[in-house]
Amino acid sequence: MDGQPGHIDQIKQINAGAVYRLIDQCGPISRIELSKRAQLAPASITKIVRELLEAHLVQETEYQEVGSRGRPAVGLILDTAAWHFLCARIGRGSITLTLRDLSTNVVAEDTVDLPAQSELPFLQRVIYEIDQFFNRHQQKLERLTAIAITMPGIIHSSSGVVHRMPFYADVRDVPLGPALSEHTGLPVFLQHDVCAWTMAESLFGASKDSQNVIQIVIDHNVGAGVITDGHLLNTRRHSVVEIGHTQVDPYGKLCYCGNHGCLETVAGLDNILTLAQQRLPLSPQSLLHHQPLTVENLCAAANMGDRLARDIINGVGYNVGRIVAIMVNLFNPDKILIGSPLNQSCDILHPTIQTCIQQQSLHDYSKDLVVESTHFHNHGTMPAAALVKDALYNGALLVQLLQG
Repeated sequence: MDGQPGHIDQIKQINAGAVYRLIDQCGPISRIELSKRAQLAPASITKIVRELLEAHLVQETEYQEVGSRGRPAVGLILDTAAWHFLCARIGRGSITLTLRDLSTNVVAEDTVDLPAQSELPFLQRVIYEIDQFFNRHQQKLERLTAIAITMPGIIHSSSGVVHRMPFYADVRDVPLGPALSEHTGLPVFLQHDVCAWTMAESLFGASKDSQNVIQIVIDHNVGAGVITDGHLLNTRRHSVVEIGHTQVDPYGKLCYCGNHGCLETVAGLDNILTLAQQRLPLSPQSLLHHQPLTVENLCAAANMGDRLARDIINGVGYNVGRIVAIMVNLFNPDKILIGSPLNQSCDILHPTIQTCIQQQSLHDYSKDLVVESTHFHNHGTMPAAALVKDALYNGALLVQLLQG
């Protein structure tokens, strides 16, 4: 009995989140339809909707029901314009800051430098850049509800601690979430960028109609996110699935994590460009000569039939595909998503990955699998926006807004 009040509060939170999600995804929607879809009693719907209306999180509107010629019905839609939240994405040497409303529409956005080396500590610099962003755009600010930040590295999302990051050598057990929450008075959501990106694809993107998905990210860092039964796997752990630090060559290059021969050391973009540079003298006919060696030029050359470029991209596909084949046996997904600048050569990369899956995983698991490109890119802040949406949908952030 001691746990009963907390249990009731949790049920209220879940129900409120479910109703909010239905209004967001299906609005305008009537109270009767809400009751049917949420499988809640009309009295419960009435109470939840009244609280949402009083908090100005939803509003009523007239709409014509399908097949009806009578008077317009009264439905519910979100009231989002006056509610803002901050999204941030920390990458290699920069931080992108985006002010969005609760519909995820962009209100203001800046990208500023965040160098790897500085006299100021990493935590102090991030807080400073967020303060400066708010100062620059204070005239656009409405009710600020939350801050969501995504980044690569080893992150404990529930505690808000960043244990390590690539490129930023001074990051060691930085309490970014708690410090920023104390500084601003706002709830702060912190997540590995691959995890958040996977969530964004599930909520708004290429996997929104799938319940079981493996998303592979091949960028400067290599990682994976898993959606199982419609939910992101292990969101409270340090990371979802650290395939980038799975050893593929025990005698390989030293990785920033401390191990040798991680997948990231052979499939990360910096490493494949280094490999291309090393192999160029042995390929005098390559189109990659006499031009900047970039991922864009590598993909363009591969698409034009350049043997060196195609070999390198196929090598990435093979190394990644071996790990994905193992994951297919573990999770039996409906779909494989690839998020990468190398998708510019998806006609080369994707078939190589798919061949590895078909050859190295169970036939019943792989026979109908499709490999597709993600809808979003990791360099924006839509993945961070997904963290806030998820917190509204599960009721965690929604209850805080209802309580003022």
